[in-house]
Amino acid sequence: MTQQPFSRPGAIDLSALKRPAAPPPGAPGAPGGAGAGGSSYWVEVTEQNFQETIEASMTAPVLLVFFSRSRMPESGQLADDLATLSGEFEGRFLAGLVDVDVSPAIAQAVQVPSVPYVMAVIDGRPAPLLQDVVPLAELRTALTQVVQQLTTQGITGQHQPRGGAPESAAEPDEPQVDPRYAAAEDALAANDIDRAVAEYQKLVDANPADAEAVAGLAMAKVLQRTQGVDLNAARDAAAADRDDVGAQIMVADLDLLGGHVDDAFDRLVDLIRRVDGDERNQVREHLLGLFAAVGNDDPRVLKGRQNLASALF
Repeated sequence: MTQQPFSRPGAIDLSALKRPAAPPPGAPGAPGGAGAGGSSYWVEVTEQNFQETIEASMTAPVLLVFFSRSRMPESGQLADDLATLSGEFEGRFLAGLVDVDVSPAIAQAVQVPSVPYVMAVIDGRPAPLLQDVVPLAELRTALTQVVQQLTTQGITGQHQPRGGAPESAAEPDEPQVDPRYAAAEDALAANDIDRAVAEYQKLVDANPADAEAVAGLAMAKVLQRTQGVDLNAARDAAAADRDDVGAQIMVADLDLLGGHVDDAFDRLVDLIRRVDGDERNQVREHLLGLFAAVGNDDPRVLKGRQNLASALF
């Protein structure tokens, strides 16, 4: 399986699709064999919830599988298998099942060449993933490799179950004391920001999937970037040039540290709407870093991710 970027950014034209007023009532069961097993990490994608599903990729990857049971039954089996595996991977990706016979406008907007077709959407950015029917075991192996690759890139978010979290889901929220973070926390307590960054970086290098270390590193870097910065001078510079990426990023960092989290996120989302090319990607990457610093479960981050997805599309 190969993964290549789309030939042009923003390949999905959403202009022909309706934005959802509300989720469809009573989501139906999974197509085919995916329903009985009850995977909690899949969703049937329609024109009404398509935008919402794309926005979910700001939390963790979304794998859209396009299929037609009437024209190619094997493609329907692939959709069922992907739904099943989404449960095995426990939210590392959300499986979005798109029946092209039911929702042809989505297939047209995405420019689906044929069925089956699997497309990955990560942080609102689409990339083709698979165009063949493969056995369940082979699909499991391929997805394991993809998830491992994403982990090494620091993409470690997880979706919440679509149908109620299991009873054990509350366990990770219990506070745990971990001596691995002691050196970084001691450095922060001593106001040795550079050492804190170095200590957190060691933890992230050793385990890119360590969400707490990733968040600690992101916040330590915010502290490092803003050391000795004059707040009034920074705001004056940002006000003088609304499209100065460096100036706007600096004020966003300062807003975050001052507790104005929504202001920081909104500033960068608005900037993304005004700039393009490398600057747009720079701002996007910085905003994702601020999301990590605040924490992916924070409602302000969830709102910020939705706004970012809207700005990107």
